Amino acid sequence: MHAFNDFQLHERLAADTISLGRSRLCEVRLMNDRTWPWVILVPAVPGIREIYELEVTEQQRLLAESSALSKEMMALFDGDKMNVAALGNMVPQLHLHHIVRFQGDPAWPGPVWGAQPPVPYDEPGLASVLEKLSPVISFLA
Repeated sequence: MHAFNDFQLHERLAADTISLGRSRLCEVRLMNDRTWPWVILVPAVPGIREIYELEVTEQQRLLAESSALSKEMMALFDGDKMNVAALGNMVPQLHLHHIVRFQGDPAWPGPVWGAQPPVPYDEPGLASVLEKLSPVISFLA
């Protein structure tokens, strides 16, 4: 496994997201957009841009964490579809988006990117989603 000591979160991810803590492999971040339940896994491995650059055990751990997160988010938010994506066009640091989608949401059936400006959480909304996600994050640790 890589040493995680030198890991630094990309400044764009830090600015656009809220920390939910750490899993065994990843920084777990909430996108600051209340339109969709949207959590990002960022493998805490310095200098990684693509999944194939991770060691095989890290790839397996990332898939396990992503699958567990997806399953739990769908159960919590009763979504119609789970979108998982690792685009990296704007932020080169490897990160996986997990977005619960609903038929009739503002971007359905298209992608969420560019559909509308982000709608940041207010304090009560953030407290509510953090409470809802807390068991999921504990499960990943």
